[in-house]
Amino acid sequence: MCRVLFVFILLTSWLAKADAQTSSRVQRLFNLAIQYDAKKQYDRAQKQMERVIELDPSFVEAYSILGAWYFRDHLFDKSASVFQRAYQTNKRNEKQFSFPYAKSLLYAGKEEDALRILNNFNSDTPEWKQLRMQAKQLSIQKQQSIHDTAYNLGPAFNTADAEMFPCISANGQQLYFTRRLKNVDEDFYMAQKDTCGEWFTATNMGSPPNTPNQEAAQMISPDGHYLFFTRCENRSENGWGQGGCDLYMAYRSDSVWSVPQSFGATINTPAYEGMPCLSPDNRELFFVSNRAGGMGGMDIWSSKFENGLWQKPRNLGPDINTAGDELSPFIHPDNNSLYFSSNGLAGLGGADLFLSQRINDTLWTKPTNLGMPINSTGDEVGVCVNIAGDTIYFASFRDHSLGNFDLYTAKLPDKLKPVPVAILEGFVYDSLTKERVNYASIYIQDAQTGEELYHFNSNRGDGSFYLSLIAGKKYVVSTDRYGYKANKDTLNLETEKQSNLKKHWIALLPSDYVAPVNDSLILTLLFPISSQAINDSDKILIKEKLSPWLTNQTGMVFFINGFTDNSGTPLLNEQLSYQRALTVAKEIELLGINRMDMHINGLGETNPIADNSTIEGKNKNRRVEIILRR
Repeated sequence: MCRVLFVFILLTSWLAKADAQTSSRVQRLFNLAIQYDAKKQYDRAQKQMERVIELDPSFVEAYSILGAWYFRDHLFDKSASVFQRAYQTNKRNEKQFSFPYAKSLLYAGKEEDALRILNNFNSDTPEWKQLRMQAKQLSIQKQQSIHDTAYNLGPAFNTADAEMFPCISANGQQLYFTRRLKNVDEDFYMAQKDTCGEWFTATNMGSPPNTPNQEAAQMISPDGHYLFFTRCENRSENGWGQGGCDLYMAYRSDSVWSVPQSFGATINTPAYEGMPCLSPDNRELFFVSNRAGGMGGMDIWSSKFENGLWQKPRNLGPDINTAGDELSPFIHPDNNSLYFSSNGLAGLGGADLFLSQRINDTLWTKPTNLGMPINSTGDEVGVCVNIAGDTIYFASFRDHSLGNFDLYTAKLPDKLKPVPVAILEGFVYDSLTKERVNYASIYIQDAQTGEELYHFNSNRGDGSFYLSLIAGKKYVVSTDRYGYKANKDTLNLETEKQSNLKKHWIALLPSDYVAPVNDSLILTLLFPISSQAINDSDKILIKEKLSPWLTNQTGMVFFINGFTDNSGTPLLNEQLSYQRALTVAKEIELLGINRMDMHINGLGETNPIADNSTIEGKNKNRRVEIILRR
């Protein structure tokens, strides 16, 4: 709301003339009111400024500041009253106060009165145009028949503090959110449903992930294993290492979260990065940033996870972003429906919630305002939609909130629902030993077109997976993992017309079953902590070990498999292990072996050859294996 205060002062005080002759007593009271506000003693500040206006009705700047204070605190009726008194006291002030007066009336839900004020002045500046559009939009919304309402989630979630950024779990049994304690510290909270479907009172998620710093705008991945969030109040020389607000992630294989780690310089910059949302296949990250190259203000960006690396972020462009602020993106498990907040698109006042559908990899449909009762004349920031696509959860700062931002829920009308999806939940296992197989790659193709749609991995802890696919279609599911025979199956969801949970298990045969192959370990190279470089001795050793195979390479395939110890998170380990394998592969290619005859794999912390609980064991597990298959 600081930005709103700044805009109001800019719009009103620049026209406030210095011709108001104020007494020294009035000036002292004015200065005292400013001091109270700086100390966050808002009630005392407002009462003091009211006294200033009472003693000197011609004190123009006092009206300007008091009206902005009331607006900041969502006391829109009081804000409108102050600006009305300002130009009623002196008709010369009418034009300068008409804009903030009309805006206060609009946010108070008096859009017809606001339109009359706006139409009295023939101003075509962007601010006036947008306010007119908002007033007209609110008038249209109120004339339409509204069959539902938005419900405050009540005291189990909401307090006098701000509650924001709701995130519903895939099974609908947990709701995560951010609470801003005393308007200073931000922590993550979670509420659980009881056996009757009612919510227990939300509790702090504890440490990790919470710390004395600010953690906000969390997102739990659909499989429940990843936590992505914003951490602020970090400072460092390079900016992204501990930038002002950066993206962090934590991982859990069971119930305990790992120590969060920064995304690093590919994603984080000295600018603001926050409000992350992960796609259902864990391969695309949406987030908010005001970095250079955007449309203006806060924009929504995305980065894809390819070849073990998060790629350079891409701005979603003018289909989504405006010169204003676009915030809190949420991509539904259908991977097509993007819900977000914006104050740069025509809305009902403040920041509204919108929906845009994916056309292709880079294009989106024109955003649709979610309308009333979801949007209001207040601010709506933070949104998520359940798997079934019929219920929305969001944060709103509207007049009747229990305090500050509160969490709300509402039913989504059909036109605003995402595409129906089918949820596949299961695990990959060894068909002979029945043991779970982790880090198996699962590829989903459209059975009709052959287009590859998704790439998933089974969980590192228990081999589980959690996939969401568009209902009503047929798919080809291909699964492979080093050491196992590839599996291909057809999945028919053509009869699925709504969001349902389906159990699906994938069995893999060991690669030496039925048609065994001869795999020979040629060389193992060890790597220091976090390193992906090889030295001259390693290069000499590679040339020596591969020299017998350089003259006749017919029928030979080389597997270059990179591994790490179990430090860090799976995504970071996958990235590092792939880079190690790629470094070795490039050296092998210099010896004359065709890259097409090499399989380069980043297998992270899988297949440890030593105990990761000791330093010696970790040293042995940070390796690249060169395997020859003949």
